[in-house]
Amino acid sequence: MTNTNRLINETSPYLLQHAHNPVDWYPWGDEALERAKQEDKPIIVSIGYAACHWCHVMERESFEDQQTAVLMNRYFICIKVDREERPDLDHFFMDALQATSGQGGWPLNMFLTSDAMPFYGGTYFPPQRLHNRISWKELLVHIHEAYQKRREEIEQQAGNLIEHLRKSNDTKVIASDRLGVQQNNGFTQAHASKIFNNIMGTADQVEGGFGRAPKFPQSYSIQYLLRYHFFTGNQDALRQAELSLKKMMHGGIYDQLGGGFCRYSTDGEWLAPHFEKMTYDNALLLLVLSEAFQLTGDKDYLRVAEETVGFMQREMMDAAGGFYAALDADSEGVEGKFYTWTRKAFDEVLGHDAVPMAELFDVTTDGNWEHVNILRMKKGVEEWAVAVGLSPDKAMDCMARAKEKLMAIRSSRIRPATDDKVILGWNALFNQALSKAGQAFGKDDWIALAETNMAFLLQNFYNTKSGQYLHTHKAGVSRYPAFLDDIAYLIQSLLFLYEPTGNTAYLEKARALMDYAMEQFNDEDQLFFYYTPAFQEDMPVRKKDMYDGAIPSGNSIMAWNLYRLGLLFDQQDWIKRATSMLQTLLDLAVKYPTSYGIWANLLLELSQGTHEILIVGDNAFSKTKVLLAHYIPNKVFMATETAGQHYPLMEGRLANGDANIFVCHNYSCSLPFASVEETLEHLLTRR
Repeated sequence: MTNTNRLINETSPYLLQHAHNPVDWYPWGDEALERAKQEDKPIIVSIGYAACHWCHVMERESFEDQQTAVLMNRYFICIKVDREERPDLDHFFMDALQATSGQGGWPLNMFLTSDAMPFYGGTYFPPQRLHNRISWKELLVHIHEAYQKRREEIEQQAGNLIEHLRKSNDTKVIASDRLGVQQNNGFTQAHASKIFNNIMGTADQVEGGFGRAPKFPQSYSIQYLLRYHFFTGNQDALRQAELSLKKMMHGGIYDQLGGGFCRYSTDGEWLAPHFEKMTYDNALLLLVLSEAFQLTGDKDYLRVAEETVGFMQREMMDAAGGFYAALDADSEGVEGKFYTWTRKAFDEVLGHDAVPMAELFDVTTDGNWEHVNILRMKKGVEEWAVAVGLSPDKAMDCMARAKEKLMAIRSSRIRPATDDKVILGWNALFNQALSKAGQAFGKDDWIALAETNMAFLLQNFYNTKSGQYLHTHKAGVSRYPAFLDDIAYLIQSLLFLYEPTGNTAYLEKARALMDYAMEQFNDEDQLFFYYTPAFQEDMPVRKKDMYDGAIPSGNSIMAWNLYRLGLLFDQQDWIKRATSMLQTLLDLAVKYPTSYGIWANLLLELSQGTHEILIVGDNAFSKTKVLLAHYIPNKVFMATETAGQHYPLMEGRLANGDANIFVCHNYSCSLPFASVEETLEHLLTRR
């Protein structure tokens, strides 16, 4: 029987991957921390995630090696952490690593004192010294000897690091010492224009996207450009947004057969992705595809949206209605092997269709990447059809037939591993994407899917005994306290889901969750929010996250939520708090919009003003469906077919006869419009 360590009792796929290592791994918790104190040993905290390529490499090279395990077990208490289960620990130790070394990434390997204070760290370490990079075994010996001989110096260094992390988390310092406080709360067109210019300053106007390789989708920046175009008519904004989306949709970062986007591209032209697929990336890109379609009507966005939702339903959804976290980048120990094709294999599958399809998908004899081919479309379907002499209809039929054949063969390959834990926040992001995409593309079944998923989330992520929300769910068990982004995204998804359904229970739940957030996450000034809840006691520093990275920061989404809920419930103190949060970060949002994209989008809306739209009367929901299919990014919305709903926007609005549409600002409304067309014409004159 194979020996196992304590990780065998965990549910995380990442931790279970290490359960048979000879390293005496512990999960993070009291047992490991107490043993470190009792035996007076330093701690190794090694953090990764199931879809992390270099995490797998270091495991094979070092953590499965008996000699390495002997050193780790003899000199250290060893703790494994799944960064997706415990993002709070990941944030804290990543901050510590970046403060001490200036680097970051995964695997994240941090050394702690026996009192659990970090003092040294790094990312990947090779098994033997490589290009002046110390080996993992050498490092273990050096750290052990230093801890024995220079213990007092190390503990002082760790104490200084903790104090630095506390100070760097002080929003008062962020607001005043580093930036200078603005004297008013005005968010103007001038601010919006500066943000646009700063985004375009990083834009790749040939291959799309922003910055150089590796390239990430940066969906918030694309969203900003779409909205900036909508408000100003600026054609450069629309051109760059569409260029970025089309290059991704047609590139290797997008799975041309199965749908869904990979994490990022390793090159500048979106050919070679890091092949892991994350639920949150597909959620954020589906949201932006929906806005691009509303703005342009381009059916290519519809095709990719349908394929992406199809991928999520087929490969990432469990029977109960939750969406899994991720698909691994590797299969059979090789990154991307599941997705790539040799020209020979491609030809064998497609037969007489191989030549035109090879032209479409850039499949060559020598391969377009490491002697194999990543499927991508260097030409649009219409341009390709002309090149190979096919009519548009025949071209689409040919492509569909070829993709079906290729998928059948690919499905028989050994699949990448699925990280099948369900994360509250990531599900909430995909839930809101389903709501928005359902409205934009007229897909009622996607809205119904969002409702099914929401029922699953509300049932499985709330502990009725403790009154606490939880972060992850797997095999019928929910674990770990929910973090700020979990709650923030859930509130936002409830507000999104209310719009197409008209179910006020979603509004009421969003309001109740805001009360929960204020109770558990408020900072001392009741301005920003901590990442961890007040009852959680195992973090040395309670972090306040402002940066919009791979996923939006909890604070930026909370500002959006406060503003929306403030308008819907006439809570002026919530509106004031939202604007004060943004005001504190105004300079950062303007100067670095690609890093503060949600803040930048909120600023853009506040510079334009928000429409309060209300539909009241018979057929309200049929008019709702028509209205919500249109692009109105700066709105709050309510609809009812009956009188008597006690919401501020509805006060004094009678439900007599066919539905009327009211457009209001600060609760002062225009004369009612009888049709959606009249309403849209009015809105266009006021944008």
